[in-house]
Amino acid sequence: MERLSIKSLALVFLLFGCQTIEINNDNPIDFIPDLSEPKNDMPVKVEEVPVIETTDPPVSEIRSVWEVLKDEASIKEYEIDDLTLYYMNQHLQNVDLFENYLNNSYYFLFYVIEELKRNNLPVELAFLPFIESSYDPFSISSSGAVGLWQIMPRTADLLGLKENWWVEERHDPFKSTNAAIRYIDYLYKRFNEDIYLVLVAYNAGPTFTQRAIQKSQRRSSNLSYKDLPLSVQTRNYIPKFLALIELINNNEKYNIDLPEIPYFKVVDKITFEEQIEILNFSDFLDLKPELLYKLNAGYTKWATDPNMESTFYIPIENKINYETNGLEYVQSQKINWISHDVSRGESLWVLAKKYRTKIDIIRQVNQLESDMLSINQILLIPVGQASSNILIPFEAHVVSEGDTLWSLARKFNVSEKKIMDINNLDNGSMLKIGQVLNIGNKNIYRNIESKKRTILYSVKQGDNLSKISKLFNVSIKTIRQDNDNLDIIRPGQILKITIKAF
Repeated sequence: MERLSIKSLALVFLLFGCQTIEINNDNPIDFIPDLSEPKNDMPVKVEEVPVIETTDPPVSEIRSVWEVLKDEASIKEYEIDDLTLYYMNQHLQNVDLFENYLNNSYYFLFYVIEELKRNNLPVELAFLPFIESSYDPFSISSSGAVGLWQIMPRTADLLGLKENWWVEERHDPFKSTNAAIRYIDYLYKRFNEDIYLVLVAYNAGPTFTQRAIQKSQRRSSNLSYKDLPLSVQTRNYIPKFLALIELINNNEKYNIDLPEIPYFKVVDKITFEEQIEILNFSDFLDLKPELLYKLNAGYTKWATDPNMESTFYIPIENKINYETNGLEYVQSQKINWISHDVSRGESLWVLAKKYRTKIDIIRQVNQLESDMLSINQILLIPVGQASSNILIPFEAHVVSEGDTLWSLARKFNVSEKKIMDINNLDNGSMLKIGQVLNIGNKNIYRNIESKKRTILYSVKQGDNLSKISKLFNVSIKTIRQDNDNLDIIRPGQILKITIKAF
């Protein structure tokens, strides 16, 4: 889908009224206070991501995010040392690539800046996700750090980010932003609003940073991050940050065309009480599923949790279309699936009988290679054959003598049109004896494919195919096939990794 320029976005307004937190891969996360929201053992609704409320500015006053980052930055003077210059030149070697790198933030940068401002934090901290993940919510590091802000599992728990069978909120670009900025606010206060020490602490951890300060011989009032005994990785972190500031502040000097990203929300949210099938929803919105998954990367399955309220972020122009007939969509697309945790003694036969479905359906949907189940194995199961469940289970039918579309439609209780659509048959098509027809809902096949997600992984020093295969739980053969049958990898090389999202 084509993104909106600032000019075209203005027209929509008229119509529409570190590494990680505890970032060092080589060091364990040190203690930080529990910054999560208060917990309650009683059932509660899913906490909604706060929406930045703004008053629509006059069209003539719409600014770009880059103007805000330049005009409202707290760092006005900075040193361009040799290391900063090195990272600047790294970006300038391929200006087109750098501009694409900046454009990765299109759907998120406004939200991040507004959250920083709401917490009275320096707006230029919005550059951190560029360094951490290139603003890719699917990003996964070799140490297990995840999302825009590259948050580690233990830190996620301290920040109140959830992980269960249905969601991984470190991937959620909006919830992870709220959590990361709470953490940055804590660092900003702990280190006396010194943005450079905040950056060091974000990369190396606050306890490490505090000890480094205590070891320094300089007076605290004159302390510079360069006076601290830091690892090479952490010492490079601030020059990377300053390189971005310099290139963006003086983009014309370096012949850089900053991408058009308006300083206004370009996504808005929709909340559902019902379970939503993501690929089906993307079809309804006429939105590429890759983009819908990117904006809502916290959902790790093909559908949302049936027991919880769910929120989707979508481009604002698609929300306009949704509001026209969205209620009709929700009513017509109800699904009813559950996740089942296998207990001792349970078999496919027992589960099929319990949930009034068929063994073949459970086997097909969960891609089971055998009928042997493991204790605590999680299976996705369609619940019963209720009329409200439009996801008709898969059936394969081999055409025999006397079969017609009309007779098959009556036999399987589906419309002739549905059979024609699923099997790409034209009006008047003749059925052939022995022909195999798919009877049911093609979404089951798409759901199986949606179990897979392709991510890009940057090879690190010391990596090999065996190590990467274990990290992502995929075979070496699959990695080779996805990358033109490569045999040799090198640091900095980008690999495509197909991981299961199911």
